[in-house]
Parts: sequence; C-alpha cells; structure tokens
Amino acid sequence: MEGEASVNKLHTQIEIKPQGQEPPPPSSSVVDNSEMDIQPEGKLPFFKSRYRQRASDTWLISLLVILHLVAFITTTLFNYFSTGSVFFQPLSENPLLGPSASTLDKVGALRRAFLVQNHLNWRFFVCPWLHAGIIHFSINISCMIFIGIHLERDYGPLRIGVIYLLSAFFGSLVCSLFVRNNPVVASSGALFGLLGTMLSGLIRNWKVYSSKGAALAALFTVLATNFLLGLLPYIDNFANIGAFISGLLLGFVLLLTPQIRQMSKNKAGLFECGVKHAKSTVKLKQKLALDRPILRSISLMLFVILLSGCLVALFLGIDINHYCGWCRFIDCIPYKRWSCNDGPNTCEIMKSNSEMTLTCLYNGNTRVFPFTNLSQARINDLCAMIC
Repeated sequence: MEGEASVNKLHTQIEIKPQGQEPPPPSSSVVDNSEMDIQPEGKLPFFKSRYRQRASDTWLISLLVILHLVAFITTTLFNYFSTGSVFFQPLSENPLLGPSASTLDKVGALRRAFLVQNHLNWRFFVCPWLHAGIIHFSINISCMIFIGIHLERDYGPLRIGVIYLLSAFFGSLVCSLFVRNNPVVASSGALFGLLGTMLSGLIRNWKVYSSKGAALAALFTVLATNFLLGLLPYIDNFANIGAFISGLLLGFVLLLTPQIRQMSKNKAGLFECGVKHAKSTVKLKQKLALDRPILRSISLMLFVILLSGCLVALFLGIDINHYCGWCRFIDCIPYKRWSCNDGPNTCEIMKSNSEMTLTCLYNGNTRVFPFTNLSQARINDLCAMIC
C-alpha cells in the first residue's frame, strides 16, 4: 500500500508539472505593436524629445535658417554701402535696428507704388526672405527654429517644406492687397504659416495628444509676440494673418498622424502626450481614416478659393485700404518714436559746407545732419523720419 501511494503521488506530481511542454500560442486579440510603430506604454510628446533623433531630421529648417541669414547679411551690406558708414540705422529711424527704407526698397520690399505703377512682381518671391532689422531677425528665426524643428520631425521635411513655401507666397499676396506706400517685409509670414500648421496638427490629432493646454499656450505665446512685433514699421501683419490661414488649411490637407518613434522611458519632450492602448489607437486610426477625405477636400477647396481670389484682386489692382479705413492700425500703430505715415513727405533742404538742414513742410520739424553728400533716396529717408 505504501508503495502504491508513493507511485500515485509521483504520478500526480508528474502530471502537474510536465517537462518540455511548449508555451501556448499567442492570442489573436493581441495587437502587434511593431506593425503600428506605437508603444502603448510609451509617450508621444507634442514637442518631441531630441533623444534618438538624427541630425538629418532637421535639414530643411537648417537650410531655411541659412537662406534667411544670407538674405539678412546681404541686406546689411546693401545698407552699409548705401549710407557709407553704418550697417544698421539708429532706433529713431528704424525701431527694429535695421536698414533704411531706401535699402529695403532696393533689396525687394513691397510697396504700393512698386506693384501698381512698376509691376515689379518679383518682389513677391523676395519679400518673404527679408527682415526689417536685427530685432526682427532674432525673434523670427528663434521662433521658426523652435516650431519648425518639431514639425519637421513629426511630419517630415516634404510636407513642411511645401506648407512653408505656399504660406510665404500666400502671405505676400495678402500683403499686396493691404500694403500702403511704405516698404514692408513679410518674412514673419512663413513663421505664421508654421504656427497655423501646428494648430491644425494639434486639432487633427486631438485625441492622440494630452497636455494640449500647454501646447496651445506655447503656440499662442509665439503668435502674440510676433503679431505685436508686426505693429512696428516695416513688418506687415496682413502677410502674417494670410500665412496663418494658409498654414492652417494646408495642415489639414497635408498632415496625417505624426511619425511616432521609439523613445527612452527616462527621456521626455517639452510637452508629453500619453498614447492610448494599442486597441484604442487602432480604433482611433480607423475613425480618422474615415474623416480624412472630407476634411482634406474642404480645406483644399477653401485654400484654392482664397488663393484664386487674392490673385484676381491683385491683377485688378484692388486696394482694400480704400474700403477699410481702420485696417492700417492692424499693420502699424503710430507712436512718437516712429512714424506710420505713408503720404508724400516734402522737406526744405539747406546745405552748407559740412551740414545739411532739413525742414518738414508738413509739421515744421527741423533736423541738422553733419553731412551733405547724400543720394536723393537717402534724403527721402531722413525727410520721412522727421515728418
């Protein structure tokens, strides 16, 4: 009896813990995350961490920064050879510490007279690369790097490059409908196009991201800063508004879901956004796939209508300032330290051996300058400054 009990006990142990049994096959309900390129336990930051990112991922923004830098250096050199003494005009003449108005005219700024009388349409393509001064350049480029790098990493250089160029051109078209007889540049327009793209990407993937309030706060902080900067002379705010609308619509057309890559659990971006479980993400992607054709078609149709309308208005020579008397205050706020006057300025000129005296016939202001060998364009700059 004791022998049989031992055998049964041994037999029971062998049945409970069999040797060499293969693990059960995986359930069909488990989703393969490698095919989806999503880690359920990971995080998708809106502004992605730079961890495990290649330098080649930001070649587009790097190239754009170099092009803007070359254009700014060229403008500075033009100003130096035009004035013969300084690279930047004083704040009393240019509150953004930049070139004179005549220099901006030479390098490609937009002005009503150039479009209506001379039909210099090449300025549409040059104006988006010009900056009004070192202050404008520093703020604009810093914001472009901050926003552009993360957009390029999330959505790729091709889509962001197309949106950047189209938004810059559309901003110049809108600028031409509101521009007055003061030179203006539109380099901030492309930045506003990226801001519109960022907003459309956030709205487009609203359920994918968390901490959306922080992302929106960063977006509108950059937007408000550059819009306030556009209230100074030489920067066109209507180009910014037009480019923002363009970037928003083109973002809905071209952007899909962001490119999600493997990240370390110990590394985090500026704004981190949790990703749902794999099954929830699959359902979300299926729902977004159904909405894409409608959203993209409507956005593309609106963009084409706006672009066509601006082109027709440009060819007809429409000046919206004739129908909107207060629109000029969106572009430039008058202040005692600068002038937003776009009317003709006339000054009386008196020259001596080493000095030149200008007297504005509009307000009676007089200024003595310690030089006499100035071009007529430069004299017009000084006359506009004192008037």
